[in-house]
Formats: sequence, C-alpha cells, structure tokens
Amino acid sequence: MNWQRRTPQPSSLHSLACRFKKIWGNLMKVRTSDSLFGTFKKSSISEDIVENLLTLIRERELHPGDKLPPERELAATMQVSRPSLREALRALAIMNVIEIRQGDGTYVTSLEPNLLMSHLDFVFALNDIAFLELFEARRILEPGLVEMAAKRITDEEIARLEECVARSIEVVDDHEAFAEADLEMHELIAKAAGNSILERCMAGVSQLGKVSRRRTVALPGVTQRSVQDHLAIVRALKARDPMAAREAMLNHLRHVEDELKHFVPSADDGDSLDGSDSRGA
Repeated sequence: MNWQRRTPQPSSLHSLACRFKKIWGNLMKVRTSDSLFGTFKKSSISEDIVENLLTLIRERELHPGDKLPPERELAATMQVSRPSLREALRALAIMNVIEIRQGDGTYVTSLEPNLLMSHLDFVFALNDIAFLELFEARRILEPGLVEMAAKRITDEEIARLEECVARSIEVVDDHEAFAEADLEMHELIAKAAGNSILERCMAGVSQLGKVSRRRTVALPGVTQRSVQDHLAIVRALKARDPMAAREAMLNHLRHVEDELKHFVPSADDGDSLDGSDSRGA
C-alpha cells in the first residue's frame, strides 16, 4: 500500500477530538451501567483506550499515516490519566498499529498485513501444530491463486519467476537465501493472480510462512525437491494451463507437508493436504 503521512489541520483535529470524546463517552455509559457505583477497574483503563483507538481505525476515523492529537490533549479528551494513555500507546506501538516518533508525535502506521503480523511468528515457537494450520490455509489459498495467475500472468511476470527459480538453484545450499527466493516466488504468483484482496490475504500468510520456511528448508532434500516443484509450477504458468498450475502447486505443498511431519509427529494424526483423513474411521 502506498500512503503518505497525513498531518491533520486544526479543523480536522477538532473533529477527531470530538469523535474521540463521543466514542469514549459511549464507552463510559456502557461501563458505568455495569455496576451501582459506575467504577472502572484500574487495570482495565489502558485496555479500554486501546480498544477505543482500534475502533476509530476500524471505523475509518483514523487512517494510515494520520497523526494523533498531542498526549495532553488526547488524555483530556478521553478523560483518562496520561500514564494510562502512555501504557495504551506503548501497547499499540508493540502491535505496530501506531509509531511513536520522539519529538514529532504519534502516527498511525501503514497498517500493512506484514507489519501487523510481524510478531505472530511467536505462535510457531510455542506450538508446532500452528505449522499444520498454516499449511491448511496455504492449501486453500495458493492453488486458487496460481490457477488465476495462469490466466492472467504476463510475459514479464513469468520472466521474474524464472529469475527466482534460477536464483534458488544457485543458493540451494544456503538455507536463508533459498527461503527468501522461495517466498518471493510465491508472492509474485499472488500478485500475478490480479486480485488485490487475495494478494493481501497472501501477504499475511507469507509473513507467517517466513518462520515455517526457516525450519523446512533445513530438512534434508527439501530445497532440492522444492526446486523441481517450482520448475513444474513455472512451466504450467508459462503454458497458461490453470489446472496444471493448480496441481503443481498442490504437489509442492504436499511434498513440504510430508517433510514437516518429520518434526511435527502429531501431523500424522490429522488431515493431509490431499484432503484424506489419516486418523481412520
């Protein structure tokens, strides 16, 4: 997404402040009706601030690149303490929703999927089953994308894919470099499909896929097998054969899944990528 920093004018700042006050007032009414005395739990105030700011983003009141009002003004508008506000802003910064620029102010980030999902790789460090769920998502998404790409891909895009495959062959023993070339190839296919919504979905999957690739490319024979799979995918795309491209992508995902089962034993207890259930009746 291309975006430019938006610096609010005084009138827009006033409008934004009013919006903050209105939403926060409604939130206060809901919370005060929960108990006789209408008190807040002190520990929840920063969480409420976070949710309030996320609501403004979801409702398009705040946009990528927008600058938030100064801390003192924002705290007064929301009727919260500045320490609580700072805590909420730090949490949003960790989530990559906002960027705090010392001496300049606080801005909404680009809100790109890659940016927002950059910390989710932690899930994979804790739970190997998440890798299998990632491949389930890829099974649904990528065969459809490559099938669409076969109908719309340009000669220039095919040339770039061929360059990716050639580079992956050169670095087949360099796991980090191979993973980068592999990721780039899949992203190029998503772009060639010509559907911006699916491309953005793939961007999120790709961000998570960086973590799985670091593990799978280190397994014996995976990079060599993947090169052959990639060549088959590109051949099908070059022939503008949607069904062959789809099948080549499915084969590629099956091969990687098979290797994944070597270090995720419980994978043998679940559904495989070809749709069969290995758990039995």
